[in-house]
Amino acid sequence: MGLELYLDLLSQPCRAVYIFARSNNIPFEFKHVDLLKGQHRLEEFQKVNLLTQVPALKDGSFTLAESIAILLYLARKFKTPDHWYPSDLQQRARVDEYLSWQHTAIREKESSVFHLKVFLPLVTGQPAPPESLQRAIEQLNVVLKQFEEKFLQDKPFIAGKEVSLADLVAVAELMQLMGTDHNIFEERPKLAAWRKRVEEAVGKQLFQEAHQTLLNVKNLTADQVAPEMREYMKQEFLKLVK
Repeated sequence: MGLELYLDLLSQPCRAVYIFARSNNIPFEFKHVDLLKGQHRLEEFQKVNLLTQVPALKDGSFTLAESIAILLYLARKFKTPDHWYPSDLQQRARVDEYLSWQHTAIREKESSVFHLKVFLPLVTGQPAPPESLQRAIEQLNVVLKQFEEKFLQDKPFIAGKEVSLADLVAVAELMQLMGTDHNIFEERPKLAAWRKRVEEAVGKQLFQEAHQTLLNVKNLTADQVAPEMREYMKQEFLKLVK
């Protein structure tokens, strides 16, 4: 049995895994898990990932959760080019540094803005309170400044001269806001130039393909979300306005 990747390209971590696998010609079977339909909660999927999250990997009888673990597994198993996860100690440390930081920084803050702008109105029929949205945007701006000044600096990529896993994870996270009217790249030329370099490094066609589901998110309607997921999302996202 070959490698299987369980993905929903609406998810930032899934896009990073997908782009990495495709750009390195890693053979895999794409298993679509529709988050809005609640397919990640089904008993069948829990046999692959008891944590009920995507992405998930199945390689024969071996299963693996968590996007960073999956990226590292793929890099090591398929011996991908060194620039993805450099053998140089200090360059690798730069990749590890970003991957350790991003969970509660970039990803957490951009997710809050995305949920307030897209999913909260979708499941409640009402826009997010302006003060909650403004607070989320201010928090996002803090970590974007940190990303530019601490991690990107004046380098072409996070770890130096070549694209790495850190860049894939970062660009998937920041592209999430392209599904809203909050275009952070228009406001930050350094970020826009970096994003273009990442896109060129992995291939424009693949980059656009991976983000197509996200860019169409504005066309979602409430009836495309399973009723039990609508209620769950409503309760979760209402916490953001408190």
